[in-house]
Amino acid sequence: MALTFRGGMHIPDYKSSTASKPVKVLEGDKIHIYPLQQHIGAPLEAKVQKGDLVKVGQVLADSEAYVSAPVHSSVSGTVTDIKQHIHPSGAKVTSVFVENDFEYTTFEGIKPYNPEKMSKEELLAVVRNSGIVGMGGAGFPTHVKLSPPADKNIDLLIINGAECEPYITADHRRMLEEPDTILDGIGIAMKILGVSKCSIGIETNKKDAIELLKEKIGQNSGIEVCPLKPKYPQGAEKQLIYAITKRKVPSGGLPADVGVVVMNIDTVAQLSKTFRTGMPLIKRVVTVSGDCISEPSNFEVPTGVTYRYLLDAAGGTAKEINKLIMGGPMMGIAQYSDEVPVVKTTSSLLALSYNPSAFDKDTPCIRCGKCVEGCPMHLMPLYLNKFSVSGDLEKAEEYNILDCIECGLCSYLCPGKQSPLHNIRVAKQKIIEKRRSK
Repeated sequence: MALTFRGGMHIPDYKSSTASKPVKVLEGDKIHIYPLQQHIGAPLEAKVQKGDLVKVGQVLADSEAYVSAPVHSSVSGTVTDIKQHIHPSGAKVTSVFVENDFEYTTFEGIKPYNPEKMSKEELLAVVRNSGIVGMGGAGFPTHVKLSPPADKNIDLLIINGAECEPYITADHRRMLEEPDTILDGIGIAMKILGVSKCSIGIETNKKDAIELLKEKIGQNSGIEVCPLKPKYPQGAEKQLIYAITKRKVPSGGLPADVGVVVMNIDTVAQLSKTFRTGMPLIKRVVTVSGDCISEPSNFEVPTGVTYRYLLDAAGGTAKEINKLIMGGPMMGIAQYSDEVPVVKTTSSLLALSYNPSAFDKDTPCIRCGKCVEGCPMHLMPLYLNKFSVSGDLEKAEEYNILDCIECGLCSYLCPGKQSPLHNIRVAKQKIIEKRRSK
């Protein structure tokens, strides 16, 4: 029986255009752009200068802070500039520009590791120095996630293969094409955490992936595949944990509080690739889709290429783009330029033709309750929206606004075409900034 949680809803997934298309490997572009902020945590400092020659796998930027992850070059060539450039978040951040020489010379010292003969500390050092972060979208440094506090009794690793956002099929293709790599990465993560059990959550609309991984796992390995009901946001951490274990992460708490660590499919695949080849995180799978795309595709691309490069690789656009989104349509970030580079957390690029202006109208709440019924966190979005708009942050906190996972279902379900998610995000930022200033 498929596992699930209370709340959420099944929404059209629009995955058919890319679900059956194998991943195509793309070479680099002429210029690669590397923002120095590609993770949650401390900002990085450039370790190269304009005019420097760099090689594939070489560190471009790093920080001494614990919660950070270095950025590496995915091509060999010359550093042509270090300046402010558009980031997928919409802001401008310091970025390193590298002109590709198309020789792809590997940096000295890149060599495979033997995780079976390494200590936990040595394994974590490799993960950290390789710049691995959560590749599902959050970008949390993986070495930190794999180092839960000593007072937390972790007994289960959960692998998120739900991929519940519409359009995106990058993880689905990874499961079908590289199951052994995924299972190898899971083994490395289990060794670091010191756990003997792992659950892989996959929605039942990916039956081929479920069957393949079950076949590969076999018997008595400590790893199980858990079929999940296709429902959004099934891939959210707290909802995934509850669906598989029935454990409830407390308000303001983390998965470690209930003995669980959650990792994305692509992240554990990268663990395996890094240890078996020595190469840091410099490539990722990106789904390019949407009704404007001539040839919707899944690509493995080196970081630093621009969205324009991806759009061209997918055959260009068949009609005018009204909405360009990095990530899924529910939680992704709208882009205002196609000169934005692919970063570690770029799971997809969607080019859509629909006109979003209807969602900008200031219509009244009709108190239908659909947002309350659908909220996977069991909050009251209509009141959170009201307090956010009025600026009553104390009341918003009283109604647990910080528990909102920003899944976007409230905006999706609103018959009045309001945008509670936008207002809630703004209020959450103000509350967090206020707390930090104290």
